[in-house]
Amino acid sequence: MTKPDLTLYLAAPRGFCAGVDRAIKIVEMALEKWGAPVYVRHEIVHNRYVVDGLRAKGAVFVEELEECPEDRPVIFSAHGVPKSVPAEANRRDMIYVDATCPLVSKVHMEAARHHDNNLQIVMIGHAGHPETIGTMGQLPDGGVLLVETVADVATLTPRDPEKLAFVTQTTLSVDDTVEIVAALKSRFPNIVGPHKEDICYATTNRQEAVKAVAPKSDALLVVGAPNSSNSMRLVDVGAKAGCNYAQLVQRADDIDWRALDGIRSIAITAGASAPEELVTEVVDAFRARYNVTTEMVETAQENIEFKVPRVLRMPA
Repeated sequence: MTKPDLTLYLAAPRGFCAGVDRAIKIVEMALEKWGAPVYVRHEIVHNRYVVDGLRAKGAVFVEELEECPEDRPVIFSAHGVPKSVPAEANRRDMIYVDATCPLVSKVHMEAARHHDNNLQIVMIGHAGHPETIGTMGQLPDGGVLLVETVADVATLTPRDPEKLAFVTQTTLSVDDTVEIVAALKSRFPNIVGPHKEDICYATTNRQEAVKAVAPKSDALLVVGAPNSSNSMRLVDVGAKAGCNYAQLVQRADDIDWRALDGIRSIAITAGASAPEELVTEVVDAFRARYNVTTEMVETAQENIEFKVPRVLRMPA
């Protein structure tokens, strides 16, 4: 039986960003330095394949610090943690390594600086996401107000409308955030914003690449996890950019082949916490069913690298 022809557009950049690379490296280096087990508070990054791989090497993933023994090292995830977490680790005299992405740490420092200047913070983010919890947890209760949508801006009740600043979660939709920022500035003309936008370079680059491939594709597959904010935003961006069908898949086994029946072209990308081997697995699944012509669509190049914490670079 002759396989149907399919043009497969591979979006670039895609997959791992510098913050995710660094976080995974931190767990691997901690295991080398201190041996197993090393405890990790929350998923180090939002990807089951990555987490399972680290678990096989000796990482133990827990939800809270109280689940960790005091005599073993603990690592905080790339999404960041409230100030109370390292404070508790210090109180228990634990060895800990903070794998918070430096771009998230930048937002933490911005929020603290605005707080020191007597400004109340408005955070644009998703309620319950670890990064939002971590950023809001940098300041005392009431120091940060959360907005998720333009509609939320209308119901904000700050202490003083003249003394506000805003920060954003690093993994949001660039276009949606622009609308929320505009609503904030319209309602609170004196609100102070970041010197440089908080949405990270990797989120922005991956969304721009999707905007380039989506209009020319019958369908878009985003390799990523359902609890990965940046992966879910790529699905949204693809749909808004004109792609008739956009689906999130964790592995090739998740592909809904019936929904793709009759397609002539497909775009594939991956969220910032999805490894390239999962993209290869998905591409191979298409090659098994179609006569595939692959085309790379690159909209930016990335060469950013973040150093791991000094404690891991020092001899044991």
